[in-house]
Amino acid sequence: MECVHHYTGRTLSLLAVRRQRYPLRHHAAQRRRLPSAFPKIDGAFQLIHRHVFEANLQNSHRCQQRFIEHREKMLKGGGERSIYQHTQRKQKVLVRDRLRMLLDDEDYLELCPFAGLGLPYGDVPSASSVSGIGKINGLWCVFIASDATVKAGLTYPISVTKTLRAQEVAIQNRLPCVYLVDNSGAFLPLQSGLFSDKNHAGRFFYNEAVMSAMKIPQLAVVCGACIAGGAYAPVMAEEAVIVHRIGTLSLGGPLLVKAATGEEVSPEDLGGAKLHTEVSGCIDYFAAVESEAYECTRNIISTFNFELPEESTTELEEPLYSAEELMGLAPKSYNYSLDIRLIVSRLTDGSRLQEFKARYGTTLLTGFARIEGHQVGIVANNGELTYEASLKGSHFVQLCDQRDIPLIFLQNTAPQPVQTLSQAKAETHSKTLKAQGSMMSAVACASTPKITVVVGGCHGADSYAMCGRAFEPNFLFLWPNARVSILAPGYAGALVQDEEETMRINEQLEEEISAFFSSGRIWDDGVIFPQDTRKVLGKCLKIIKQKRYQLSTEKQTCPFLRM
Repeated sequence: MECVHHYTGRTLSLLAVRRQRYPLRHHAAQRRRLPSAFPKIDGAFQLIHRHVFEANLQNSHRCQQRFIEHREKMLKGGGERSIYQHTQRKQKVLVRDRLRMLLDDEDYLELCPFAGLGLPYGDVPSASSVSGIGKINGLWCVFIASDATVKAGLTYPISVTKTLRAQEVAIQNRLPCVYLVDNSGAFLPLQSGLFSDKNHAGRFFYNEAVMSAMKIPQLAVVCGACIAGGAYAPVMAEEAVIVHRIGTLSLGGPLLVKAATGEEVSPEDLGGAKLHTEVSGCIDYFAAVESEAYECTRNIISTFNFELPEESTTELEEPLYSAEELMGLAPKSYNYSLDIRLIVSRLTDGSRLQEFKARYGTTLLTGFARIEGHQVGIVANNGELTYEASLKGSHFVQLCDQRDIPLIFLQNTAPQPVQTLSQAKAETHSKTLKAQGSMMSAVACASTPKITVVVGGCHGADSYAMCGRAFEPNFLFLWPNARVSILAPGYAGALVQDEEETMRINEQLEEEISAFFSSGRIWDDGVIFPQDTRKVLGKCLKIIKQKRYQLSTEKQTCPFLRM
């Protein structure tokens, strides 16, 4: 729609006229949030609950010690001998040192650090890679960096799962992706878990093509071996860098060439930096040393089409209560849970919460708050997910979705199996099932970002309504005390009559319920300390928000193709 400006006679769009008449409404620099003064939560716990707090605290210290032991094991990678060979004989840089050269700082969000822990085929520390989200030239980027000190950089089934999860995070949050490739191929004895299925290794290349068509920038640094199927990773990225005398790219290595043709050829002649930057054209940038490769990578990222806002200088309102007290509020079990408001009051700005439907469905807490300045909707278990609580959850989730407000789920679902002992109870359970089904639908279809933190139990179907892994939250983290299973230990007797079988199932549940068992299999994005939760949530909310600042997002019909 157009009109003629009555002073200049120029033809202007109606939108332009409105901007001239009401400039303050449209000037981005002068925008401000609507004022909010949410009520403060009473986060003080009663003396009568001191014994629960102390029991939780002791359990948290035990879980924290397990966390530290597992963390140390993962940080050692393939061990001292492998590290020596990597750095001295092969003259390469350790993976975390590579990240120090690449990233702006070490304040990155590592994803799935315990992947590969306690698997049937043995430990694969960190699934032979380090993945996460860090800032490069001020831009949040996903990175996937091979750790060749672990099993000579071989790819295991868990390695594929971890890589695909990192790509999924990049797709869901529209984050640029950087691959640091130093990989010697697949671990063939486990090839049946690597090759054929939808979510096996081939999905990595499929994701690369889809991300390219979505205009999610990708670049690769070849800083080691890149053999067989892995050779496609850098050539499918939009831009690639290779390190001289260290990076090699080939479908078959020198040993395979000799076995097939009898010819002896060096890795450098077969697929080195000069060959691929001067002859084949598979790689775009030549780096004499690793440090030069990461400087080149930073320069490439500066060309990405993002227009970031100025960093906010507004001081954030800290919670009124100490985050360290979350150690005593992390439930040892469902029976040791205190009011979830005590946890919320130690996460939100100023310990404030505008509670929604406070008097209805009280076993679920819902409300609006801010975390490090970001407005969020809180959905937190305060007991069983009853009929009323499920209806309330559905209403609130849809409300936040309508307003594009990110949702934070604090999950501590009940472990008890539902038993029907009378017709009246059967009717009640049927109502509850329908209401929970409605909440699951609301959560599944909500397009607003979702972040889940399992602060206690993650049991049964209730965990789906609280945005469990299957419901694709943008991020999902566990506290070290978290317990994950369809049924909690001790409850098998309600479903199995045989005493021996009951004992066996309960023992299995006790072993498999640990947060570290879950994290080792990448059923989450990592185990975090309770006292770090606010910081982690704040970082995730910043990462999610970045996609607003990409200038070109319209999906293309095909990905970038090398000619």
